[in-house]
Amino acid sequence: MSQSNVTFSVDTLLFDTVFTTLGTTTQQFKIYNPDSKTVIVQEVELMGGKSSPFRLNLDGVSGIKFDNLSIEGKDSLYAFVDVKLNVNNQSLPLVVEDSIRFRANGKDYYLNLVVWGQDAYFHRSEVIKETIWKNDKPHVIFGTAAVDSAKSLTIEAGTKIYLHKKGMLMVYKGSIHVNGTKSKPVIVEGDRLEDFYKDVSGQYYGIYLHQAQPSSFNYVEIRNGTAGIHVYSQDPKNLQATLTLTNSIIENNASYGVFLFANPTLKMENCVIANNERYGLFVLQGATYYVNQCHILDYGKDEKSAALVLKNNYYNPTNKINYLSSMEGTINNSVIYGAKEFEVLIDTIQDPNVKINLNFNTCLIKWIDQNKSASFKNVIWNLNPYFKDPIKYNYHFESNSPLNGGGDPNLSNGFDIEGNPRSITTPDIGAYEMN
Repeated sequence: MSQSNVTFSVDTLLFDTVFTTLGTTTQQFKIYNPDSKTVIVQEVELMGGKSSPFRLNLDGVSGIKFDNLSIEGKDSLYAFVDVKLNVNNQSLPLVVEDSIRFRANGKDYYLNLVVWGQDAYFHRSEVIKETIWKNDKPHVIFGTAAVDSAKSLTIEAGTKIYLHKKGMLMVYKGSIHVNGTKSKPVIVEGDRLEDFYKDVSGQYYGIYLHQAQPSSFNYVEIRNGTAGIHVYSQDPKNLQATLTLTNSIIENNASYGVFLFANPTLKMENCVIANNERYGLFVLQGATYYVNQCHILDYGKDEKSAALVLKNNYYNPTNKINYLSSMEGTINNSVIYGAKEFEVLIDTIQDPNVKINLNFNTCLIKWIDQNKSASFKNVIWNLNPYFKDPIKYNYHFESNSPLNGGGDPNLSNGFDIEGNPRSITTPDIGAYEMN
């Protein structure tokens, strides 16, 4: 008998038919014996067993487990898989998975099975040309959905976007405009809809802007990814903000809420960046940013986490030359707080050829050792903001909070994240205005 390995015509069997009612479809694959001698496949097993929506047919026989299948040398065996889903069950995950295990010569091989579970728009590793994503059905990203260079993607209010494991919405030298509203925010989260996953971080990668043209996000909620929004550099011809982020919530991501890398420009107002496991707002190797009326909070699980990290406007890949990046940032009427003593970390090198200009105006900040490289005006240091329940994502504050009426009216904007009008004379600090 052959001691060689079996191979398959595919490594993943993807059922990309969209089901809208009780539906069934069948796909096939081939199991190859590349050797000249007969090989015995000792076991074939559908891992989900009787509860799996998939059904397996090998050599004309249906079942969930088979033993001692013989494949002659240089020959193959056809296998058929069908799936039946009642997608009217709204608790069904958007992507349903299982696998088939094959054991040959004492070694296990797995073939993955994937089926779309509800009626949705599915984006499987596609390049997006100029288009609009409508809100009539959810959008599911499997792999990377990338907005092409010089193209634009507009996302309608009320759209729900679900990303599969390692999934990414990428903008490559193009632009994206996410037009949520207070009553119809755009939701971005993982594609596992079961209750168990509602607070599990790291379910997908996130949103990645690579040298983007001017882009905007308004009323967007991004949860449970790895990096909520990762902004790398910007189009050299772009004289506007790389990203304008307003009225949005980014929370419970495994690494970062907003990550600015290699000199992009950010304008952020009325946003809550909170409970991300490493850093809330992370600036690495330079950026220009303007932050107003925001919550930047750290209640993450990592012991080295922080709400705001400004790091390495320099780096030295050759151990010979320092590459220096400018860092200009202004944060107004915002709260930077969390469970640690140090919720702000600044690591920069001052150089006459590099501009380092960091300003904090009328903010509440949790920070024991204030860094001398930054400018502070009317800062409230280390006082408890009295959030109602930050561990459960409630960042509203009690009436005795120093945030209440603590803002500068000259730096304030007209409405808070919930659409409430701000006080003309004594606005609150942060994204929420107490009424």
